[in-house]
Amino acid sequence: MTTPLRAILADDEPLARSYLRELLAAHPEVTVLAECRNGLEAARAIAQHRPDLAFLDVEMPKLDGFEVLDLVEGPLAVVFVTAFDHYAVRAFEAHAVDYLRKPFSPERLAAALERVRQRIGQPRTLDANLLRKEAFPDRPFAERLAVKNGAEVVIVDAADLDYATSEDDYVNLHVGTKSWLKHQSLASLEQALDPRRFVRIHRTCLVNVDRVTRLEQETRDTFSVVLRDRTELRATRQGYLRLRAVLGL
Repeated sequence: MTTPLRAILADDEPLARSYLRELLAAHPEVTVLAECRNGLEAARAIAQHRPDLAFLDVEMPKLDGFEVLDLVEGPLAVVFVTAFDHYAVRAFEAHAVDYLRKPFSPERLAAALERVRQRIGQPRTLDANLLRKEAFPDRPFAERLAVKNGAEVVIVDAADLDYATSEDDYVNLHVGTKSWLKHQSLASLEQALDPRRFVRIHRTCLVNVDRVTRLEQETRDTFSVVLRDRTELRATRQGYLRLRAVLGL
């Protein structure tokens, strides 16, 4: 007999919650007790319902997934759900049962639920090496970027890229005192580069973490990232937290 599971879903994106709920419909042993739009709602729902399982997005308003987990008292199996690779190490340290990278397949969700069943009643963590392998699959990241510059093609080594910004349908690749426009979206460039080396700090900016020398919080919701050459880049709160996570701060 399949172990019944009482769960809550927490994600600030309605489509992400809807997708997860639809996949869970194939698992009648899972009862969804509550759907939460932010971390504060998630913390309250966990305290009220005492679920067996929580699917937590990492980046949420008010409280992020890790902050929610810090408030949890008593046994709870947690599966982090996020579009980003670079929170995986923190998830391992927080004793997460699994780490689902959006978009995930029905098969991947089924594997996570099986791990949850194995975890219940056995207070142990999943093997970190296995989680790392799944969070960082063996896929080649771009080491060079080809840019058409008039009649020429310029090859930019990814390691030389300081940061990239979006400009309409192009990305502006900044390398030292030079820059090149490449016909590509910033989201596509982000997917091509190693997330442990390049972090999206703003909707319009991706930065090489090796170039970062200082992080500054100017006001409650105003952040900046200073590079080696003193370039100052604006960051959102989530981008700031994302960069701190990659830097291990």
